[in-house]
Amino acid sequence: MRLVFMGTPEAAVPSLRTLAEAFDVVSVYTRRDRPRGRGRRILPSPVKEAATELGLPIVQPKSLRKEAEPLRELEPDAIAVVAYGMILPPDVLEVPRLGCINVHFSLLPRWRGAAPVERAILAGDDRTGVTTMLMDPGLDTGPMLHRVQVRIAPDDTTGTLTERLADLAAPLLVRTLADVDAGGLVPQAQDDALATVAPKIDPEEAELDPARPALELERRVRALAPSPGAFLWYRGQRLKVLKAQAVEGEGSAGTVAAVDAGLSVQTSTGRLRLVEVQPEGKRSMAADAFARGHRPTSGEPIGPAAKRESPADGV
Repeated sequence: MRLVFMGTPEAAVPSLRTLAEAFDVVSVYTRRDRPRGRGRRILPSPVKEAATELGLPIVQPKSLRKEAEPLRELEPDAIAVVAYGMILPPDVLEVPRLGCINVHFSLLPRWRGAAPVERAILAGDDRTGVTTMLMDPGLDTGPMLHRVQVRIAPDDTTGTLTERLADLAAPLLVRTLADVDAGGLVPQAQDDALATVAPKIDPEEAELDPARPALELERRVRALAPSPGAFLWYRGQRLKVLKAQAVEGEGSAGTVAAVDAGLSVQTSTGRLRLVEVQPEGKRSMAADAFARGHRPTSGEPIGPAAKRESPADGV
């Protein structure tokens, strides 16, 4: 089978590698090189790096509006799409004889959109999965082909869960393509009445508000890890929260609740015990090490009320 692969992030790499072993990947489409990492250096996407290693032809168009004809010249049987980051125009969807097959990291029709893993964790879902689907002009609305389900662990972050889903997606995509080619797979229409939307994470969602319950804040920390990361205001600066745990405890929401065993934040319901944090402009550290350096006091403001506090000396 002749395939064109379209993908960009690390989560798409396992699928590319597995497809390259099973089929004839005639071209790899990926997003253009962009600034990445702390130094904001211009770097290739993870998919480009993998395609280069595999010796596969690489295409990095600014858009797909003029790519239908070049794709036809490749004569692909199917186009496999995994987190490419661009919408495929109708004329591109019509190019391959078997259609364009997309991998989506949710159990469709739940969580259609750009951030399905983050939204599943934020919502407190206990399970999610991978769905392969035949693409149509809508946003993740096409008929489903195969699905595989996984449980969301209590300590799963978007990073850890995405990695597991990416590993599951690779063999599922191979199976889907083989079944579609054999002609024995009947696409299943999605029930639009059960659909939920997973919009991209807004930067404002990264702020932790202690007026919310601790369990909700813990899920937000996990959902935004490793990037962009959730944060609290503390002494006028952002304190990124990399790991945290919801625990029992009562008090005034928006204050430091306990300092004897690290640092805990009183919320509307329960406390958020900070485990790993990263002060502005500094490296990540254990929360108890941060507490030893900054000497927080019980009842001290933390959260929105601490946004305009004067920064204190410390590590």
